[in-house]
Amino acid sequence: MKSFAKFRVIFLLSILFLAGLITLLREHRPSFLRPDLRLRAYVSTADGNITVVDVPSLSVVAHVSVGPGISGMRGRPKHAEIWGTSTKGGYVWVLDARTNQVSARIPVGPLPFSIDFSRDSRTAYTTSSGNDLLIEIDCDTRKVIEKGRTGPGPAIAQITPDGKLILVVNRKNSTLGIHDAETLRELSEVHVVENPEEVSVLPDSSVAYVLSRTADLLSVVDLKRRLLLTNLKLAGKPSEMVLKPDGGELYVIEPDAHGVQAINTWTNEVGDYVVLGSAPTRGVLMSDASEMYVSDPVAGSVTPVDIVDRQVSRPIPAGQSPGAVRLDPEENPRLLFVVSEGSGDLAVIRIASGTQDNLLTMIPVGNQPQELAVKLY
Repeated sequence: MKSFAKFRVIFLLSILFLAGLITLLREHRPSFLRPDLRLRAYVSTADGNITVVDVPSLSVVAHVSVGPGISGMRGRPKHAEIWGTSTKGGYVWVLDARTNQVSARIPVGPLPFSIDFSRDSRTAYTTSSGNDLLIEIDCDTRKVIEKGRTGPGPAIAQITPDGKLILVVNRKNSTLGIHDAETLRELSEVHVVENPEEVSVLPDSSVAYVLSRTADLLSVVDLKRRLLLTNLKLAGKPSEMVLKPDGGELYVIEPDAHGVQAINTWTNEVGDYVVLGSAPTRGVLMSDASEMYVSDPVAGSVTPVDIVDRQVSRPIPAGQSPGAVRLDPEENPRLLFVVSEGSGDLAVIRIASGTQDNLLTMIPVGNQPQELAVKLY
């Protein structure tokens, strides 16, 4: 009898262990991922490589050399490709996500920094900061098809949501260049905050917000009339902007002021301020705009922020000096990816509705990782 009872206990424990293992594996593998789909994270490192992480298995599957000074990395919409620039090499590179091979290096001139795509993703836009040029690339032929003159030191080229304009951030003369998307011709140049570095555009393409990481000001530009509306005073020097999908609010992350500030885009007024921690730096917003996740490199954590109620949840450990953050592309995201620059890891965090978010694992990706892209294909 004793041996039978012991067998029953072992049998029940085995069933419980198996059930727990199945639950854990389901949490690691997104529910939408069919056998013919892949979900991968791409992390750039200081040695000019891209580390490719297979998400379902939480393992590194490739290290790909793309070139020195990686910046502007992002996935090409509707294609299994990752694009970026080699700032030091003076070219745009294309990584084939299916083969993990560089399929093209497209010379564009000295100091390209960013990439943006047209709405149909057939063309890409970048700048040559060294030559003061706006550059259009045919994504299929991998050839430069048009060039346009910009102001001095163009750092960012971004197409407006309606596809009619390309906005160029000119750092050396602190202007926002407004260009015609068909001809690349500059239509107007609007003076904005000193040393501009980032631009965000409302969904209706009516207004652009220009950020500088060296000033506690945010420039608001009317794109219809092509003029500066105002410079909004912020609580501190900003590091990043996150726009709500419907365009109703813009969230400005300010490390010096230890929090995030909400901008009402209907009235262009500075609104609520939420204190987050030591030095919040980078952020990502869920697709339903219910919650934002903000990395804090000083605290070594990511802080969840309830956008609706302006409430802050308990920070989630995310390695040393966490920076770039991305969500998986599911409609209701389950995984959050965080680049830990100090420890050389990619932190993977499980997002669970109604329960505490948990760190799943830390995946070593290389020396001084910085840029991050997540691609489902």
